[in-house]
Amino acid sequence: MENRQLEQYEKEKEQKKPKTFSFRKKCILFLSFLFVLGLGSFWFLFYGPWDGFRNFWITSAMTTMNHQYLATFFYSDEVIQKVLQQNKLIEADEASNPDLIVFKKYTSNRIIYASSYEEQILKKDEGNDLFKLIEVAGKGYQGYLVAIYDPSRVHIATTQYLRVRGEAITTVAKRENARVAMNAGGFYDPDWNSNGALPHGTVIQNGKIVSDYEDANMGGGFVGFTKDNKFLLGKYSAKEALEVGYRDAIEFGPFLIVNGKSSFVKGNGGWGIAPRTAIGQRADGIVLFLVINGRLASSIGADMNDLTEIMENYGAINAANMDGGSSTELVIDNQIVNQPVAAGSHGLRDMPTFWVVK
Repeated sequence: MENRQLEQYEKEKEQKKPKTFSFRKKCILFLSFLFVLGLGSFWFLFYGPWDGFRNFWITSAMTTMNHQYLATFFYSDEVIQKVLQQNKLIEADEASNPDLIVFKKYTSNRIIYASSYEEQILKKDEGNDLFKLIEVAGKGYQGYLVAIYDPSRVHIATTQYLRVRGEAITTVAKRENARVAMNAGGFYDPDWNSNGALPHGTVIQNGKIVSDYEDANMGGGFVGFTKDNKFLLGKYSAKEALEVGYRDAIEFGPFLIVNGKSSFVKGNGGWGIAPRTAIGQRADGIVLFLVINGRLASSIGADMNDLTEIMENYGAINAANMDGGSSTELVIDNQIVNQPVAAGSHGLRDMPTFWVVK
């Protein structure tokens, strides 16, 4: 009898014990929780009521040459077009007026700076009258601005194998004896497997057309310097561009600022957030090169608003976007300054056109 009661007691005691899970079961439950949480977060970001991420995702993907599938895989053409209409850049509808650019030399040490940006530009580095490197940063981005004090030293350089293959920026900079080099226009990229041989649009070098191929409408128009070293933007034919007097120019865009008037940017401008390159000139003739790192933990990248704002802050009266993404590259004295995200030789992309400071 006592044995039976003892057995009954042990059974009741066992039943009252809290259930415990093995380590394996705990792992499975935890991973399941993470999966459900991740799936919910994914749905919220891509399809939820907040459209900020959706706009960023679609515009960033659709303005690349080789990653548009990142948008088309998740969204219909109707949704993509709607987002692109809500995020676009409307350029100033005029050409640059060369009379607004009046070259000025600053010789006095008693300059009264209008702003901290003005001080950064005009306060030269000791022993360097050619250029100055300035670090720039904002919400989500980090990059570099180069002030070039003599616009006559800024030229277009090209791969020596035009229509055959591009070259790395370091190779071109060394051959051109360039103190500063930055990527310039875009290029034909069929099946996203281009070797950088064929530039978009017309390329003018030393007053002559060296390449003329129309394959894409990237906005903008002619971007370059006249024979009297004024940086002008305008929508011209190749013949008209020569008549205007361009000595070195490419076709690309969009235009960010024309005659001191900034383009209208709706949303993020329709270009998403990515590594960026831009070029501009101040009314006093100082040229501005701008590169923004992107696709990095430390710098996601910039949109058209960011580029325009930076150029405005540093006094550009004419400025234009250049090819960005994995093409964004800056070299000073044969050293790579920014953090390119290309996967080519030495992390650099072979390209056809470059801005160089000789």
